[in-house]
Amino acid sequence: MEQLDQIFSTQIGAGVILLRLALACLFGAILGIDREIRDRPAGLRTFIMVSLAACLFTIIAIELSLALDGSEDETSIRPDPLRIIEAITAGVAFLAAGSIIRHGRRLEGLTTGAGMWLAGAIGLACGAGFEAIAALVTLLALIILVGLKKLEDGLDRKK
Repeated sequence: MEQLDQIFSTQIGAGVILLRLALACLFGAILGIDREIRDRPAGLRTFIMVSLAACLFTIIAIELSLALDGSEDETSIRPDPLRIIEAITAGVAFLAAGSIIRHGRRLEGLTTGAGMWLAGAIGLACGAGFEAIAALVTLLALIILVGLKKLEDGLDRKK
């Protein structure tokens, strides 16, 4: 593993980074499968890519923070984690907004857009090392996407 740490030039550790990236892919895939099954334009690959990208941006931000933290120069740059989160959120929100389509008075793609936004947040959590929170949120999202869809369908039949 030390050889990987040298290749990756990481302070977090290659094993930790590989785990975080793998979990971001897994959790993004879990959400993307639901969208794929429902034949939505943003499906499995899109959700994985959104989650993976958010994870990578977060890992890079952490690595930069750790690398710059050791510098003793008072004028050195200090990365702001909140700005990094804002940038990731804005980028994912832009993609998610593109999935929303208006057909007359009907809107389509809202759930897909919200799911993409959530996949970005899950990837960010994985990248920051909050894997348990990311797993819990993925489970909750799956319950919402699958369980509440059945409830919605039942309510629609009653109308």
